[in-house]
Amino acid sequence: MVGLSSSTYYYHLKHPVTTPNHRGGHPASTSTCTSDGRIVSNEQVKEWLCELIFAEGEYYGYHKLTWALRRKYQLIINKKKVYRLCKELDILKPQRKPKAKHPRRLARNQEITASNRLWEIDLKYGYITGENRFFYILPVIDVFDRVIVDYHIGLNCTAQDAARTVQVAMFKRQVYGTDDLVIRSDNGPQFISHHFEESCLKFGIEHERIPYRTPNKNAHIESFNAILEEECLSKYEFQSYGGEYK
Repeated sequence: MVGLSSSTYYYHLKHPVTTPNHRGGHPASTSTCTSDGRIVSNEQVKEWLCELIFAEGEYYGYHKLTWALRRKYQLIINKKKVYRLCKELDILKPQRKPKAKHPRRLARNQEITASNRLWEIDLKYGYITGENRFFYILPVIDVFDRVIVDYHIGLNCTAQDAARTVQVAMFKRQVYGTDDLVIRSDNGPQFISHHFEESCLKFGIEHERIPYRTPNKNAHIESFNAILEEECLSKYEFQSYGGEYK
């Protein structure tokens, strides 16, 4: 009648919850071991933490305090326990809140009625069997006319390479300095870098990124890369970057 499964009902009959708001897991330990087998109480560890903070580690966070306890007192302790003890002592340093220099613009649905309105860019990997290393292909596609405007291919692909590829594509289409062009990418390291964002501002184009785990928002370039993989990259075995294959 209430939609409760019988297994859940009988489990709670056999395992009643005696502690309110019990979250499960192992209870917190009250002591810590040293490398030579001695048992040290948590209160002693807290005293050592205070000594480290006020004597030599005024600017230490719990990561550094963990290493200091291991080196100075030979404690076998991990950073999670040090964090908990520091929190109980209220000696945790305030966390710095990072501020994004370039706010992230999420991809939005829009109707594309002409060329040079929306370009998509994405990175594709290829493998060179003869040299046992990867190479990179970075194409730029126009969503309206489905043309690969330009691409980068090389043994490396940095933010500088991505920005240069977009710039060359703009010169080819003679859209340099317009405000109507949007470049869409995923959240790869090349595209979230300051250099790429600043280059887009310099070029006068808007850069938008798709949400995580939504490749359908970048469907046109994803489709092209899938065709490239099926008809070329997985079909041939490359022996060198120079172009030998079999």
